[in-house]
Amino acid sequence: MAGRRLKLAWKLLGVAAAALLLWVALPQLLRRLAFFRVRRVEISGLQYLAPSKLMAAMQLAPAASVFDDPRPLERRLRALPGVTAANVGRRMPGTLTLSLDEAAPVALTPRGQGLALVDANGKLLPFDPSASAPDLPILIGGGALVAGALGRARDQGPALFARIDAAWRVGPDVVFEVAGRRFWFGPKLTAEDIRAVTAVEQTLARQGRQFQELDGRFAGQVIVRWSRA
Repeated sequence: MAGRRLKLAWKLLGVAAAALLLWVALPQLLRRLAFFRVRRVEISGLQYLAPSKLMAAMQLAPAASVFDDPRPLERRLRALPGVTAANVGRRMPGTLTLSLDEAAPVALTPRGQGLALVDANGKLLPFDPSASAPDLPILIGGGALVAGALGRARDQGPALFARIDAAWRVGPDVVFEVAGRRFWFGPKLTAEDIRAVTAVEQTLARQGRQFQELDGRFAGQVIVRWSRA
């Protein structure tokens, strides 16, 4: 009885070892087959970068296989300016799937003779605004401080953010231009600040009263500066 159990244990161990060997060796064997060479690359999550830049960054070999280790490809993609995350998968027999996250721009800013995109840290992004044509505010000045305020407005008050035409810095504060009027905020504006200012704006609109500025820098109150006659 004990002998049969020992033989069975050795057989199971042999099967497990064979399965492990097959698991390790099979990709190596399949990698050599032309049937599994990469013939197509599908990309998701791409909005700003050109696909040609991704393909150049990956440096795919002519005989690249879907069974090649994807980690070097992912490292090259993540090193590409503007890419924050990258995942490479496969679909048989010859397709690589790329899933990307790009840095999100919050504004356009003057640069040279044109405009450049910046993120919420005020960092210039390597995206061509003329190719993607984003509808974003113009960051006139203030760098990271104003870009950060725009990022908070985008996250905490998307309805307001969609209406901002331009933004700049005045001292330690931030001014948004909205339909020719100015909304003042501290640099750490909150969702409550945005709600307070937009609530006053809506009330004045219902009353038909014209204003020039809404100042939301002070807790618990919004200061209205009226239009000049």
